[in-house]
Amino acid sequence: MAQETGPGLPRGFAPHPRRAEILGEVHARPFRPTEAPRVFLAYAFAVDRERLEADRDFLDRLCRSRGEPGPGPATRHHVVPFGGGALKWERHAEFVAYTWDGPLASADLPFGPLPSTHPFGVDFVQPGPLLSAVRLDLLPGGGAAVEADVERFDPVSRCVAEAYGGAGLALTDFRQDGDGHTRILVRDRGLNPQQAGALIQRLIEIETYRTLSMLGLPVAQGIAPEVRNIERSLAEITAEIRSTSGLAANRGLLERLSGLTADLEAHAADVSYRFGATRAYDQIVKDLLAALHEHHVPGYGTWTNFLARRSDPAMRTVVSIQERMNDLSRKLARAAQLLRTRVDVDLEQQNRDLLESMNQRARRQLLLQQTVEGLSVAAVSYYVVGLAGYVLKAMKEAHLLPIDAGIATGLVVPVVLAGVFLLVRSIRKAHAPDGEH
Repeated sequence: MAQETGPGLPRGFAPHPRRAEILGEVHARPFRPTEAPRVFLAYAFAVDRERLEADRDFLDRLCRSRGEPGPGPATRHHVVPFGGGALKWERHAEFVAYTWDGPLASADLPFGPLPSTHPFGVDFVQPGPLLSAVRLDLLPGGGAAVEADVERFDPVSRCVAEAYGGAGLALTDFRQDGDGHTRILVRDRGLNPQQAGALIQRLIEIETYRTLSMLGLPVAQGIAPEVRNIERSLAEITAEIRSTSGLAANRGLLERLSGLTADLEAHAADVSYRFGATRAYDQIVKDLLAALHEHHVPGYGTWTNFLARRSDPAMRTVVSIQERMNDLSRKLARAAQLLRTRVDVDLEQQNRDLLESMNQRARRQLLLQQTVEGLSVAAVSYYVVGLAGYVLKAMKEAHLLPIDAGIATGLVVPVVLAGVFLLVRSIRKAHAPDGEH
């Protein structure tokens, strides 16, 4: 049976439910060609599923109010004309990003007054907590000297780098201005529109993902004391293992160790996503910096060197805490295995002692049983011989017994003893379990 065909779908084939999303991912964040002078405002907001849907509804209303279609339910990237420029919306795993570019009134003065046409006014509905805010000014290179531009940035942290063989110059100090923006200045010294768009998007993404990568640092710093406490407790338990013996003591240590393992696993589950995201964001920053192919400007630090010097220690802290937790998990598992082995050995020893005690009681019962059987044979034989004596005396009185009754009674005793013994033995065999005959 032929399948319905859709846009871009070969005739006769049914699409995978996520085919459009998969194919569209490679085009989700295209570079938008641009030319100087231009100002860019970029914001990243943390969102969950509920806030994401509310933000999508807001963007849909905003687009329709301007006569433009809104984003679809599966859309990850949307652009709408706004204020002489364009407003770009992007959906990511845990945040949404808004970027607006618009015209600058002056092409000579960096970081002048913002155009009043930007969309982030009182009517803008913030989708979630603000993570990063960037203002980037793209200005013509002209005859502006590097020295004049760098004076606008903090000398302690300013970074200057050339891109595209010197066709673009990017400056920043990664500090917040009075409006809370990280300021970036880009000088166009011969960039074509595609190069300018690619450079600007990469610079904005570097700041965005740099900020996101730092979310793991306070988490690592917060959990470090807990990890240290577990390490200390493990060391105490390990020391006690060396000097403790006995089933009850080993079981107590195993219970304490199980509690530590549960605490560690709970902490690991809490931070696993954040640590993984931190490593991913940090790698994205490194990839973006590598894609810049920046050239060092004599006398000034580069973006790559600055971020390596300031961000790498934070990343090493996150990695160190995660490695400590993984190593601690392995140590806890080994200690628990050792204690379980000792508990098993103690249980086997206890069971062996119990079986030995049961064997001793069984042997004593057997001896007692044999004694009782001997006594019972003697007692029964005594009564049987007594009865036989009466019979023999009666036979003697009736002249039916040719010998003396006392002698006859004495001769009967061995026969009676043998008979009673064989009878008792047969009864015991009949009632004994299989294999004990």
